[in-house]
Amino acid sequence: MRSAHPTVGATPDAPAADAAAQAWALLLDQSDTIADSITLALFERDAHLYERIGPELRVDVRESTRVHIRRGLEVLSGQRPSGNQTATDVWRETGRRRARQGVPLELVLNAYMLGARVLWEALIARSATAPEGLVDDRVLLAAGGTVWSNLDVQNAVLIEAYRREAARLQRHDLQRQQSVLDGLLEGRGADPDFAEEARAVLDLGAEDAVACVVALYDDPPDSLGPAEDRLDRLGVVARWHVRAGIYFGLLAGPLPDEPGIAELFEPYAAGRMGVAAAPDGLAGFATAFQLACRAAETLPRAGRGVVPVTERLPEVLLAGSPQVAPLLLARTLGPILNQPEAQARTLLDTLAALLRHGGSPTHAAEELYCHRNTVIYRLKQIEQLTGRSLADPRDKLLLELAMMACGSAG
Repeated sequence: MRSAHPTVGATPDAPAADAAAQAWALLLDQSDTIADSITLALFERDAHLYERIGPELRVDVRESTRVHIRRGLEVLSGQRPSGNQTATDVWRETGRRRARQGVPLELVLNAYMLGARVLWEALIARSATAPEGLVDDRVLLAAGGTVWSNLDVQNAVLIEAYRREAARLQRHDLQRQQSVLDGLLEGRGADPDFAEEARAVLDLGAEDAVACVVALYDDPPDSLGPAEDRLDRLGVVARWHVRAGIYFGLLAGPLPDEPGIAELFEPYAAGRMGVAAAPDGLAGFATAFQLACRAAETLPRAGRGVVPVTERLPEVLLAGSPQVAPLLLARTLGPILNQPEAQARTLLDTLAALLRHGGSPTHAAEELYCHRNTVIYRLKQIEQLTGRSLADPRDKLLLELAMMACGSAG
């Protein structure tokens, strides 16, 4: 136990804080040595970080740590050299710079904690070699309280600066991503230079498979969060944007096929969604967007679900040719649609059942819960009214397409 003697430059009545400040001043000539020991400890502890970011971070951390320790000791010792950057400025700038460098905030705060501990240990070591009574236990206790309270202030300043800069960077990155996605929808993905820039901004691999998913929602589809989590577990990158009121996402990486993507989103769809792959990668993303939109539009307006374009090709073809659908209906189902509503509905339901069952009256009757002869009678009515026969492959195809067009029109 040290004897309670006066410390350097302090009178017996001087406050413990003043004595602690003078004790910290004993370390000013060792600031660079202390800083370098902290730097070496950080390099060893967080080696993976320095390997990932590169050698320039090592240089910056070494110089930054020296400045931090020098300014920190000036604060702790109560000295304010004129013309120098203040400690608060150093902490604030470091927070901003580490955010730009991509250093996790947790590691930055851990570095500050390590620095405070090493400073405290250096003071204890210095007090052990000082003349008897120069730094006693009372002073060490006050000095310890000072360094830890200053650490709280440092952390508060740094955290605020880090988060502000991280938010700014995030906004900037989001704006760049949205600008790139707009460019892809304009067909610029076929430009090799733009495609290279897009991959860098969106963090995509050169060989990544690409697909588009659209959501025709009145409100932003917040329900898709769990689907994004599933994509993340698969290693799939998802970049989202809104264009002309349509919410869409670019998916890239080890993608499932179109039905697999649709199945992944299906549990979370709160409205109409469409999926289309882009076999040509970024160069074909604009086309994939258009096809995904068309696929989603084939679903009933009030419905919900996810459809891959490859499973809705006839409907997409009709939707993409608005002049064809009315002509098709007029030349096929027009006479049926001109019948009284109840009769027209009965004949359309019967035709739909027959088409689902390959033209079989027996199976259609089972679905419709009526006699086979009733279905045969209705089939004759349909063929007489339309002039088409289900036995003719071309007529059957036209009737199937007309039923699709009729459903879309309804």
